[in-house]
Amino acid sequence: MVKTATRPVLDDANLKKAMRHLARVDADFARILKDVGHPERREMPVGFGGLMRSIVGQQVSVHAARSIWLRLEAAVPSMTPADFLAQSDEALRAVGLSGAKVRYGRSLATDIVEGRIDFDALHDLDDAAAIKMLTQAKGIGPWTAEIYLMFALGRPDIMPGLDLGLVVAAQHLKKLRTRPSPERLLKLAEAWRPWRGAAALLLWHYRRSMPDWGAKPLKMEAKAQ
Repeated sequence: MVKTATRPVLDDANLKKAMRHLARVDADFARILKDVGHPERREMPVGFGGLMRSIVGQQVSVHAARSIWLRLEAAVPSMTPADFLAQSDEALRAVGLSGAKVRYGRSLATDIVEGRIDFDALHDLDDAAAIKMLTQAKGIGPWTAEIYLMFALGRPDIMPGLDLGLVVAAQHLKKLRTRPSPERLLKLAEAWRPWRGAAALLLWHYRRSMPDWGAKPLKMEAKAQ
C-alpha cells in the first residue's frame, strides 16, 4: 500500500491560493482569470453513492442523469452497497439504469462489500494507488476514478487527461491547431503542479465561457480542415 504524504485539500482557501499560483506560472491562466474570473469548487458524495452517481451519468445528458439519479435515490434511499444489491435487476432497470449500468453498480457494490474497495484505506493512498483501487470495479475507468478523487476527496493535483472539455479548453487556451492528445495535455499540465486539479476547474470554467460553446467546431479547427 502506497500511503499519501500530508497534502492540502482543495477547499475554498486553497483554491484561491492555487489560482494565484497558476497565474504566476502560466501567463495564459493569468489572462483568462481576468476574463472569466475564478471557478467554483465542485463536490460529490463520498463512498458508494458518489461513484454510483458517476456511473449513472456515463454517456447520457446531464438532464437524463439527474432524472435517473433521483428515481434511483427514491428506490434505494440509503444508497448503501448492501441495499443496492438487494434490489432486483427489474427494479433497477425500472428507474432508468441500462443493463450495463446495473451490472456496473452490482460489481462496484460487491467490491465494496467484499473489501476490495475500502474507502477508509483510500484516504491513505496516493493518487495513483487510489485510482488503481477504484478502477478494479467494472464501469469505473480512470476518468471516473479521477473525478471522484477530485470532487469527493478534494485531491488538488488530479488532471483527467481523457476529459474532452479539458482537451478542448486547453487547445483554445494554448492556441493549438489540433486538440491535444491526453498525453500532450498531461505534459502541458506538468507546469501546473501541484495544483493540476485547480487548473482543471479553471479550464472547465473557461470552456463554459468560450464563444463557440456548443455543437459548432472551434474556429481554429474549421480553418485547419
